[in-house]
Amino acid sequence: MITARTALACIAASLLLAPAALAQSADYQPPRLADGKPDLQGFWSNVSLTSLERSPQFKSLVIPAEEAARIETARAAANKRADAPSDPNAPAPKAGQDVGGYNNFYVDAGTHYAKINGEVRSSWIVDPPSGKIPYHEAGRKTFEDALYFVRNTFDGPETRPMAERCLVGFGSTGGPPMINVMYNNTYQFVQTKDYVVISVEMNHDARIIPLGEIDMGLPQWLGRSKGHWDGDTLVVETSNFNPGESLRTFFQNSYMLMTDAKVTERFSRISETEILYEFTVTDPKMFSAPWSAQMVFNRSPQPAYEYACHEGNHSMPGILAGARVNDAEGKANYADEGE
Repeated sequence: MITARTALACIAASLLLAPAALAQSADYQPPRLADGKPDLQGFWSNVSLTSLERSPQFKSLVIPAEEAARIETARAAANKRADAPSDPNAPAPKAGQDVGGYNNFYVDAGTHYAKINGEVRSSWIVDPPSGKIPYHEAGRKTFEDALYFVRNTFDGPETRPMAERCLVGFGSTGGPPMINVMYNNTYQFVQTKDYVVISVEMNHDARIIPLGEIDMGLPQWLGRSKGHWDGDTLVVETSNFNPGESLRTFFQNSYMLMTDAKVTERFSRISETEILYEFTVTDPKMFSAPWSAQMVFNRSPQPAYEYACHEGNHSMPGILAGARVNDAEGKANYADEGE
């Protein structure tokens, strides 16, 4: 797990010094491997305050620099308060009260918004212009029904989300598309002539992407992927997702795909410290039109450390035991979508 905290004094400077993806890429020549292909290898991170969909507080794709600085300063102050030592004399919480799951030390949700083409971005989604996923009526109902089920069903481990069971990372951290969450946003890229491997920090998943045509075969947790080079851009097409990974929940980054959805990703090295990550999602069973996004992976100064989840997963029996207590007392069970 990688954590980062930025002092208040650095916020304004970060806006001025943050890499401006695309803006400096016109004359950039990426480092190359022996086969002549761009070198995407190394550790990269998509940690950011920018979210998949646009928050209602923003009216457009681009956030004015002054507004972004104000929000980032407030976030830094909130982190400073949350990082303060706990009061040893604080009373116990009320019975049944949510006691939280993490100290702030473990959370690394970002300290500033992403900058792409010199613009501070409010959402990864660029099309449609609303910054919202274009569900059609039936697709939205499917999504909302799935959310209701996972929030309210505690019959056994099989009814809990895959991330809660440590089968995949939560949200869409493994993807595709690969979306930032509240921590563990580091990825390692490894290339050979015939394969590209993306090792995902959360739940140490590995996307093994063959370059060339393949038999799509059986569904996999992160879908079946194949890649090819379009000039200096790596293009990856993925479909055939495991149905257990259809619902991907993490607050404003939640969404749902069917097993035969298609995700097309494009990876372009645009500077020594940046990979431009673009993707388009097509799923007629859920959406009225394909939707597209732009993101930046920034070079990580640190590697990804081991992610242990099954090892010591005491949460699952606790979750189910708590649900049984609620059942006995006639209380409703409810889980937040981000858990």
